Amino acid sequence: MHVVVCMKQVPSSEARIAVSADGRTIDRTGLEMVINPYDEYAIEEALRVREKFGGSVTVLSLGAGKVEEALRTCLAMGADSALILKEEALTGSDSHGTAQILASAIRPLGADLILFGKISIDVENHATGVAVAEILGLPHVSVATKIDWTDERHLKVHREIEGATELVEVELPAVLTANKGLNEPRYPSLPGIMKAKKKPIEELTAAGLAIDLAAHGAAGSQLEIAKLVPPPARTAGQVFKGEARESVLAVLKGLREERKLV
Repeated sequence: MHVVVCMKQVPSSEARIAVSADGRTIDRTGLEMVINPYDEYAIEEALRVREKFGGSVTVLSLGAGKVEEALRTCLAMGADSALILKEEALTGSDSHGTAQILASAIRPLGADLILFGKISIDVENHATGVAVAEILGLPHVSVATKIDWTDERHLKVHREIEGATELVEVELPAVLTANKGLNEPRYPSLPGIMKAKKKPIEELTAAGLAIDLAAHGAAGSQLEIAKLVPPPARTAGQVFKGEARESVLAVLKGLREERKLV
C-alpha cells in the first residue's frame, strides 16, 4: 500500500498577521510557520494505514525555505519519504493551478491512497484535494471523520454533512480529505526526529514533471487577490466604577439605549 499525503505549510493560527506593503499578500518576515493542522490528520491516517496493511508513506509539498522543516517533522512522525517541488515561478498559483501541479507530481508515484487535509487554514478554499481527484480521474470523499476498512482495496468513509453523517463506499485508488476527529495526530518521537535528520528529501522540478511554468503561478491564476485589509482595531472597553448595583444599572442602560441589545 503506497499512501501519498499532500502537506502545506501555513502561518500558525496564533501568529500575528500583518499585510505586506503591496497590500495583496501577508508579511512573512519572522512569521511562525507550521504544518497545516488538517494535514496532520491526513499524515496520521496514512501512518495508521501503513501499520494496518504495510507499504510506505510519502509526503509531498510545494514551496521552499521553511517547507523543508515541515517535511522533516512529517518524517519524524514516521513518513518514509518526502518530496518537494521548488519553483519560484509557481508561487501564486490558485487552487486549480496548485491541483494541476500536485496531480503532475502524484501521477508517476503509483499511489493507492492520496490524502489531504480538508482545508488549509490560510486560504480555506476546500478545493485542492477534490480538484486533484478530478484531474487524476479518481473517486474522492471529502471531510472524512471515520474510515472502516472492508479489505485492503475497499473502505467505508464517514463524512459529516449538515445534520447527519454520510457513509460512502470507496474502492482504491482514491482521494480522501481529512477532517478534525478522524484521529489524534501523534507527536514526533526522539528516535523519529534523529532518523528524520538522515532521511533525504527528494527535490522535484517543473521540467521533470512537464509542468508549463507559463500556465501556472500568479500569471496563470484564474483567481486574483485584489486587496488584503486587516480587521479594524478593537476599541477600548468601558469601565464602570462604583457600587455593584449602580454598575449593573449603568451596563443595562448602555445595552438598552446605546447598543439597542436589550
